[in-house]
Amino acid sequence: MSKTSDIIQFHYLESAFSFDNRNACKRFITSLFKKEKTPLDNLTYIFCDDEYLLNINRDFLKHDYYTDIVTFGLSEKGSPVTGEIYISITRVKDNAITHGEPFYRELHRVIFHGALHLCGYRDKSKAEQEKMREMEDKYLNAYFTR
Repeated sequence: MSKTSDIIQFHYLESAFSFDNRNACKRFITSLFKKEKTPLDNLTYIFCDDEYLLNINRDFLKHDYYTDIVTFGLSEKGSPVTGEIYISITRVKDNAITHGEPFYRELHRVIFHGALHLCGYRDKSKAEQEKMREMEDKYLNAYFTR
């Protein structure tokens, strides 16, 4: 059996960024996948800046706008999840200010948001967005009250 640190990896392209309790966060993400009954093989989070993520958004999704997160599911349908999640620290900081949230909480919302995408949750329609927000809140509250 693989260790959580082997299954979930954090990489920092924004050299000035790192956060505390990374191993606890990785364990929680693993438990999120278990609670969602979604087998997990390998998950990589890449923390970057706005320009890096804008280029990914343009090149791969043909979207010409800033975003806080881009999630790529890389596994075959029916196989355990392998994915890459790119998070713009610049955007998370701005969103935290806009929503009146502490940065640390907004960062975890986005981290869990990407995991939820890989568990099958979508956010294109209003109903999907409401369900996604409900699930983010559920896992945020569980994470911060453990």
